[in-house]
Amino acid sequence: MESQTVELARWQFALTAGGHFLFVSLTLGLATVLAVLQTRATLRGGQPVHLRMVRFWGRLYVINYAVGIVTGLVMEFQFGMAWSGLGTYAGDVFGSSLALETVLAFFVESTFLALWLLGWGRFNKWVHLGVLWVVTLTAYLSAYWVLVTNGFLNRPAGHARGADGRLVLSDTSAMLTNPNALLAFGHILGGALLTAALFVAGVSAYHLRRGTADEDGLLRRSLRVGVFTALPALLLTVAFGGIQFGEIEEWQPLKAAVFNEDNAEVVRLQAEMVREFGPGNYVPPEALTRGAGLLMLMVFGVLTLAVLVSVVLVSVRRWAVGARRWHLVLMALVPLPFVAMTAGWVFREAGRQPWVVYGLLRTEDAVSHVTAGRMWLSLAVFVPLFAVLTVGNWWVLLRAVRQGPVEPEPERAEPTEPTAAVAY
Repeated sequence: MESQTVELARWQFALTAGGHFLFVSLTLGLATVLAVLQTRATLRGGQPVHLRMVRFWGRLYVINYAVGIVTGLVMEFQFGMAWSGLGTYAGDVFGSSLALETVLAFFVESTFLALWLLGWGRFNKWVHLGVLWVVTLTAYLSAYWVLVTNGFLNRPAGHARGADGRLVLSDTSAMLTNPNALLAFGHILGGALLTAALFVAGVSAYHLRRGTADEDGLLRRSLRVGVFTALPALLLTVAFGGIQFGEIEEWQPLKAAVFNEDNAEVVRLQAEMVREFGPGNYVPPEALTRGAGLLMLMVFGVLTLAVLVSVVLVSVRRWAVGARRWHLVLMALVPLPFVAMTAGWVFREAGRQPWVVYGLLRTEDAVSHVTAGRMWLSLAVFVPLFAVLTVGNWWVLLRAVRQGPVEPEPERAEPTEPTAAVAY
């Protein structure tokens, strides 16, 4: 396989996957926040301020979700277009998990989200709440099935080699309980919840700073929700991330040696890999792997300090909710979880190179047999498409953010008798 084709395929998938991940990190966490907010609203009898919170944050959630679905569909096509070698060699192992992710994310989750959107004023309030929890839980399941696949690529488990040399699934339980996948799942859930929590706090701080009317306390309540949610989310993220760091030396020792700048260990492990797998460079890209890992840790260090201070301020000093300088800090924190999660993803994926399936299938053997010209053509299509989707999403999202929690003008209609179907 031409080296240029391999590099172009890697860049294409990295850019599209990274772009998609920006949507997922916010959507997954915001779904959780939204479900909890509506649960509280339902238990408290549907107070107007709580319902307005659900509607406002729900509108932002739907905008981000819609574009995320489109980018996810584009990613699915790339497996067959650019990575047919991976599908041929190991598709029998992880194909079912990707299929389940597609069914859950693109069918079940989308269907129930549509029911939730259309169910306002039509469903009983408990049914409407149940529909939203189905959306949230299917989002979790979708993330789990993706990480089952990714966990297999990083630490193969539950497979056997068939008579034709291809991999087959031999132990479903081993694959589904792969520690690499489960630890990553916990890490991603925590990171996504932290992303959403700081998004909620930052947007609320933006409106409080600009003087948006807040008679019913929606913005102040939302700011507190964001800050107090950020602390457990941060602890969850750090805990699962720390455990994964402890396991890297066993799962991918070369990545650990590169990150720790242990040159003697890098040389020893490289020689060992050559003896086992034949000639080649088995050292992952050092600058990318170490740089991404350090960036992730640095950002999480800043977030840890900022979140702890914010929680103390909100808990001890009620006036802090209205402090304009602190509002600027919360607004500045909003992009940091996106940076940390993207850097963590780069560290995870770049660190296993030159393997697609670690220790079993090299990247150069997983790429489809296409010319460099065709890869350039597909790259020229995918990158502008993702750029347009990303910019368009954030333009619409920020426009909705600037608009604030303004209820739409009610349609004029003839008065009718209330029915039992009204949600609240």
